Amino acid sequence: MERIGFLLSITFLLVLQYSSVGTVGVAETNITTDQSALLALKSHITSYPHNILFNWSTTTSVCNWVGVTCGARHLRVASLNLSYMGLTGTIPPHLGNLSFLVELLFINNSFHGTLPKELAYLRRLKLISFRYNNFMGSIPLWFGSFPKLQSIDLRGNQFSGSVPREIRNLTMLKEINLSYNKFNEIPNEIGSLDELEKLYVQSNALKGHVPLGVFNMSSLTNLNLHGNNLSGSLPDNICQQLPSLQELDLGLNQFDGPLPSKLWQCTQLLFLTLEENNFSGSIPRKIGNLTQLREIYLGVNNLTGVID
Repeated sequence: MERIGFLLSITFLLVLQYSSVGTVGVAETNITTDQSALLALKSHITSYPHNILFNWSTTTSVCNWVGVTCGARHLRVASLNLSYMGLTGTIPPHLGNLSFLVELLFINNSFHGTLPKELAYLRRLKLISFRYNNFMGSIPLWFGSFPKLQSIDLRGNQFSGSVPREIRNLTMLKEINLSYNKFNEIPNEIGSLDELEKLYVQSNALKGHVPLGVFNMSSLTNLNLHGNNLSGSLPDNICQQLPSLQELDLGLNQFDGPLPSKLWQCTQLLFLTLEENNFSGSIPRKIGNLTQLREIYLGVNNLTGVID
């Protein structure tokens, strides 16, 4: 019996050792995948001033690389923040292998080219910010593949065309910023984003009427469509449809017709900009009921009457 017990103990220890080695091997393979993806990115960066990515090498742990943060649970790359580094280059498809990535930030660099379709594999992403780079092309249809995405910031690039209807699949989105690009259309489907609070599409090439879906987003607090070629009139019940609105900026467009008579019902409104349009008629008398209002711009329109 003692001999059998001894053999069982030896077997148990061997199993434990084997399991431990196997687990470590898997972990090393996974982080090696992340390492390879980031080294591929480095090879696509043609300029990085002051050798800012100096420790991106196999002699240093990936989790200690500049701009890289690993998750405490899985010890995989969870955040890649290369913002304000003066980098020039393109994004390789290998970046789609960072399967545990939650945040991807390339703010204020000189990345260019189009976005590779392999980024659609980053299913854990909650935050994307490519603002102030030189990316071009349209937003790919696969942008609807990020079920956990909460914020997307593409302002200050050369993106063009229409925003894909697939954006309706991003049901967790709270903020969209597409300002300072060349978009010519936003889809009505954007109105199905029940969590969206901030929508910025300033200084683009939008034309025609604003999709009705935009004026039917009860969670919206900030709507900025300043500096486009939008036309048509504003719905009279805009405040009933957008009860949480704090900022409304539709300045420098081609809107016409009267100002909404029930504008005073936007009780949360802090900033109102409707300047440089073709609005006509009188300013609604009850606009004075907007007691939270801090700034209002109505100049360069065809408004008439007196202000009491």
